[in-house]
Amino acid sequence: MTVLQIDLETYSSVDLIKSGVYRYVEAPDFEILLFGYAYDDEPVKVVDLTAFEDLPDRVLSDLVNPDVIKTAYNANFERTCISKHFGIKCDPSQWQCTSVWALTLGLPGNLSDVAKVLKLDAQKDMRGKNLIKYFSVPCKPTKTNGKRTRNYPHHDPEKWQQYIEYNLQDVVVEREIRCKLERFPVPKHEWNLWALDQKINDLGVRLDPVLVKQAIACDEQYKSLLIQEAKELTGLDNPNSDTQLKNWLAIQGLETPEGLGKDIVPSLLDQAPNEEVKKMLELRREMGKTSVSKYNAMERSVCEDSRIKGVFQFCGANRTWRWAGRIFQPQNLPQNKIEDLEIARETLRNGDFDLLEMMYGSPLFILSQLIRTALIPSDGCRFIVSDFSAIEARVIAWLADEKWVLDVFKGHGKIYEATAAQMFKVPIETIVKGHENYSLRAKGKVATLACGYSGGPPALIAMGALKSGIPEEDLPGIIKQWRNANPNIVKLWYAAENAAIEAIQSKTTVKLAHGVQYRFEAGILFADLPSGRSLAYVNPRLKYDSKFNKDGIVFDGMEQTKKKWSANRTYGGRLVENLIQAIARDCLAESLTRLDKEGYKIVMHVHDEVVLDVPIGTGSVEHVTAIMGQEIDWAKALPLKAAGFECDFYQKD
Repeated sequence: MTVLQIDLETYSSVDLIKSGVYRYVEAPDFEILLFGYAYDDEPVKVVDLTAFEDLPDRVLSDLVNPDVIKTAYNANFERTCISKHFGIKCDPSQWQCTSVWALTLGLPGNLSDVAKVLKLDAQKDMRGKNLIKYFSVPCKPTKTNGKRTRNYPHHDPEKWQQYIEYNLQDVVVEREIRCKLERFPVPKHEWNLWALDQKINDLGVRLDPVLVKQAIACDEQYKSLLIQEAKELTGLDNPNSDTQLKNWLAIQGLETPEGLGKDIVPSLLDQAPNEEVKKMLELRREMGKTSVSKYNAMERSVCEDSRIKGVFQFCGANRTWRWAGRIFQPQNLPQNKIEDLEIARETLRNGDFDLLEMMYGSPLFILSQLIRTALIPSDGCRFIVSDFSAIEARVIAWLADEKWVLDVFKGHGKIYEATAAQMFKVPIETIVKGHENYSLRAKGKVATLACGYSGGPPALIAMGALKSGIPEEDLPGIIKQWRNANPNIVKLWYAAENAAIEAIQSKTTVKLAHGVQYRFEAGILFADLPSGRSLAYVNPRLKYDSKFNKDGIVFDGMEQTKKKWSANRTYGGRLVENLIQAIARDCLAESLTRLDKEGYKIVMHVHDEVVLDVPIGTGSVEHVTAIMGQEIDWAKALPLKAAGFECDFYQKD
């Protein structure tokens, strides 16, 4: 099949990074400047649309030709821009994304880094950043450019020629990357899933603009009151200034050599020499809270149809291929825990900020609680929200053949109670409210959530063990009891690590369980999954680990915190975590596909949850949960179950 490689250079007065491509192309001044392309191995050509050059009829026709695969690095950008500029529908099923392809192999997400890691002969033209800044984004009026707010080609013909060369070189590099990756094709069903992902991103989710506007206004009013109170307390012109505040605190007898960061303020409160300092530090802590950053992101990215689009990145977590969130980051929205959510929501929408504070205390708290509710169904619709129940606990028990856990999920499903009963050797019937053994449920819960990937006390703490009232000295015992109760899961950690090591050492394929196997090929360790896709660990090798006094697995990948390409260590528990989260992701993918085929409009999916925009009078929670609970062909005997509810605005049940 013919492949048409495309790369665009564009202009818009809307900030692409902050607002996303869908809002970007709605700017009145949006336009495609340069259209670089190449068919298969033919020479690269660049069409300068600013010089009134026309796109060749062949290219224009092939943009909607299903027999021609269109490909680009971050194809969502090219698809969206071309659709807007030329007024055509760019069917995602006819496109492939080279960036996604790279991510599936554990490679970096950006073009220049991928080219470097692959050691291509062609490398990205590093002049591009400055050229993009000059021609593709607004500029500030200066003494040299007069009053203009945008640079056109005629303002610097030499730079414009460089921009054309840069566009051409990007096509060269992107094509070379694609050719390198062709040895490791993405399964057809995953390209189909990516096309569905694009459909979901294109549709977006509707925003309640009134609620968002009022939330921002409420925050501004509250912050201004805090600043005024701080001014009156300290006499400072700007109590938000670190320098001014540190000097004032020093005069009051409190030195702050470590600064005034939000992590430092709690310890400073304990050292406050008087009530005025304590009050000021409390104000500082309150002023430092960020409750409206997501509201701001929503407001600046919402499109003309009141929908926010493009908030999901396919294979964004490339160790497992799970989706990542973009723009307002739907994957980490705060949970709502207040009971009268609708009353709070309407109070905010009505602009009654004083009443809101009287009812709930700090506005920052209630604004955080209401973020989810800013997302609403289309007219004449309601949301159906459904998520898998304990999906990771189900998948790990299935992969490890931990029979008693599978029996629980096939039966009553009370995994926290059953785990506690198994750990502490008490009848499950006694782990009920009112019985002294009910306190064991909390231990069963945190153990279920934290121990499956060989986690220690820090993992239990991260899952809320201390907040649940469990003493820290009890944590090692809980871990031991959980491991004794789940011997097959413990065996799975060692089996996975041994299989991966054998595959690396022998450069061979080693089977694990249920269709999972580790395979070494072309300098990459693949973890083949039962769904038919594979996780990738680049340049795997064994290196002595002094912490455990043995050789451990090291591979090259993106270091998650520093976002740079570097060596990463892994081990049995982490390998199993990757497998379980990847298989859970594939279960979600199967449900998304089935729900789409049933005609449901998917507007969001968050972790193991789907959010559907369903016309009133059609569909049902029962139908949706039944679809999600269906057995999957490649995961026979994996007991899936989903629970759901309906709502008039997004929320956590």
